[in-house]
Amino acid sequence: MKCPALFLLLSLLLLPLGLPVLGAPPRLICDSRVLERYILEAREAENVTMGCAQGCSFSENITVPDTKVNFYTWKRMDVGQQALEVWQGLALLSEAILRGQALLANASQPSETPQLHVDKAVSSLRSLTSLLRALGAQKEAMSLPEEASPAPLRTFTVDTLCKLFRIYSNFLRGKLTLYTGEACRRGDR
Repeated sequence: MKCPALFLLLSLLLLPLGLPVLGAPPRLICDSRVLERYILEAREAENVTMGCAQGCSFSENITVPDTKVNFYTWKRMDVGQQALEVWQGLALLSEAILRGQALLANASQPSETPQLHVDKAVSSLRSLTSLLRALGAQKEAMSLPEEASPAPLRTFTVDTLCKLFRIYSNFLRGKLTLYTGEACRRGDR
């Protein structure tokens, strides 16, 4: 007799703890602390690699997204266009980090510290991609009308790990933060 009553009591006590978790994944990126953690990791990686001269230069240039934001143009962009720019930028940044990881692994004297930060960045970008997918960024990016042809993604190249991490940090602090802020506000309406 006591077991069912105890089970019911425990169920009722633990039920509220599970509810926020069920609704959390799609809105998790809306918690500013989550994005701030990724930004902090990116800045840390940038700072660590600033002093790294040997072993942090790439044997080839790596293409990265341009992180400059014209706020007037950004505010006037359709949500789908913003999502597309962020989605494409994140994809290109992921490719760049993976390429940097491969180039570091093939370096004559690979250093552990930069490699650790590159590995963290690969993991973080995968997580951010999943969080953006849960927020609906991929759907918004793909739902642009045919007549609304987006401008091609602006890019440039980098030749060092420090520059790559600077772009990574700037992208997170700029376009990704702007997009998620707006997408989260829209979701709250």
